[in-house]
Amino acid sequence: MSRLFQAPPKFHPSEWHVANKMQCASTESQKSSSERMIAESQRLVDETEKTTQKTQSDVNKKIEQRLEEIKFWRQELDNKLEQIVNETEVLLTFKTRLEKALESCKEPLVIAQKCLLNRQRRVGIDLVHDEVEQELVKEVEVLQGIIALLERTLERTIEQIRLNRSAKYNLEVDLKDKFTALKIDSYCASLTNNTPDVRYADNAVKIEGNFISPEDWTDFSNINVEKADKQRNNSLSLRALIDSILSQTVNDMHKQYEVVNVAFRNRVKEVRDAKHKLEILLASVMDETALQEKNIAALKKAIADKEGPVKVAQTRLEARNHRPNVELCYDTVQYKLICEVQEITNNIQRLKDTLAQAETELKGLSRRQLSLEEEIQVKANTLYIDEVLCMQMRESVCINNF
Repeated sequence: MSRLFQAPPKFHPSEWHVANKMQCASTESQKSSSERMIAESQRLVDETEKTTQKTQSDVNKKIEQRLEEIKFWRQELDNKLEQIVNETEVLLTFKTRLEKALESCKEPLVIAQKCLLNRQRRVGIDLVHDEVEQELVKEVEVLQGIIALLERTLERTIEQIRLNRSAKYNLEVDLKDKFTALKIDSYCASLTNNTPDVRYADNAVKIEGNFISPEDWTDFSNINVEKADKQRNNSLSLRALIDSILSQTVNDMHKQYEVVNVAFRNRVKEVRDAKHKLEILLASVMDETALQEKNIAALKKAIADKEGPVKVAQTRLEARNHRPNVELCYDTVQYKLICEVQEITNNIQRLKDTLAQAETELKGLSRRQLSLEEEIQVKANTLYIDEVLCMQMRESVCINNF
């Protein structure tokens, strides 16, 4: 039993004092360490608070600066967008002017070509390559050249409108992104430590491949602005060119139109004068024909009038040839009768020769009359074509400023 209840070993008093001293020393050491930790923690708390406040303040300033940058570029983009939209609308009106100018050139060209075709219906000597035809050909060439120029300018204008709209689209996309970024950064600027909807976002601190540098961000909008300015300047230059082309076009059309009209008036006067002279000649030929017909009638009557005397003379000679014997004498009567028959016969022949010549002249006059009538008809046909068909048709041409 005594072995079961042995007393624990007892320490020496010196050990007890040492143990107490160690407890005190250890406690003091731990307390000092704890005090240092508290002091360090307080310092760290103060330091991190200041750092956090300073960093947050810097971030707030950066956000404000970023908002100002976005607002600046948004304003720049908005101004350029308004300018390019206005310029495109004005250029569209110039496109309409070009289209109307093209349409207005078609009728004068058709009329000029119809005039050339109508003048191919002139006949005879009047089918001449005169000044009118030369100027009409030139007018067709001028109009065809104008139409080709206007078509090229219209194509260029359509392409410029497309480029303007492309620049406008880029500005709109950039503006839309700027508006979204402004909205997001404005939201970020409004956040404080006490904002209810702040939360932890562990995956927010990351830089993915689609981030771009601030320089690239600035360059992107700057390029869009420069492209818009370039297209706007190109559009302004094109509008100035269109104004010049349309003005020159109207002047060229007016000038050639008047040149052709003057040529027509001069030609009509020339043909009318020629026709009048031919009509005077025809009248004189007809008068001469009437006189010649009277002359032929007189000649025929003169020939007919000689039939009686020649019959009388020949009958007398025939009767005297039956005188008997010695009475068949070649006396003065016989001589005169023979001379009379010869004279009358000779005169009749002369009258017949003159009649033949007169009839030849009458035929010549008839041919000349027919030729003059045909030529007058040719001139009348030419006058109808030039004065009625062509000049009246050209009166419908209206050349206005485009």
